[in-house]
Amino acid sequence: MTSKEQTGPVSDGWSAQQVAERCAEQISASDRAIAQLGMVLEEIRPGYARLCMMVREDMLNSHETCHGGMIFTLADCAFALSCNTGNHETVAAAASIDYLRPARSGDQLTAVAKERARSGRTGICEVSVCNQRGELLAQFRGRSHQTANKIVPELPQVSLASTQSDEHGR
Repeated sequence: MTSKEQTGPVSDGWSAQQVAERCAEQISASDRAIAQLGMVLEEIRPGYARLCMMVREDMLNSHETCHGGMIFTLADCAFALSCNTGNHETVAAAASIDYLRPARSGDQLTAVAKERARSGRTGICEVSVCNQRGELLAQFRGRSHQTANKIVPELPQVSLASTQSDEHGR
């Protein structure tokens, strides 16, 4: 993702990156699915998240492949982290996933979520889920809706539109 990352203060001495990191800490600490499934946040920045999960035996279906619901959950958690980086509480309004190939026990899955568009309180995010060989396993697309609440009450809210650029790097 090409990002016009703001490193200077955007509000009350906080940069967009600092707000994103603090929001991700709050969400990761309180999201039980992230903890139960052993997900690890590898990178966060405004409108972007990279989340990993090792496929365990208890995540397999009757075909001895990773249950699609586990892959969806990984993608959904990355989606949540990426669209909540501006300290605007944001929830899923809709989501879909296309499964392209199976994951197996021992595979290290990485979900990369990128917020692609935002208009008013609605956003669109795409999440790619790959294995440790870089093979694309699933493509997720989520539509988000911003509420009036904050993730971290004492932090300022950051407009993600001011931290992102389009597909052509503008």
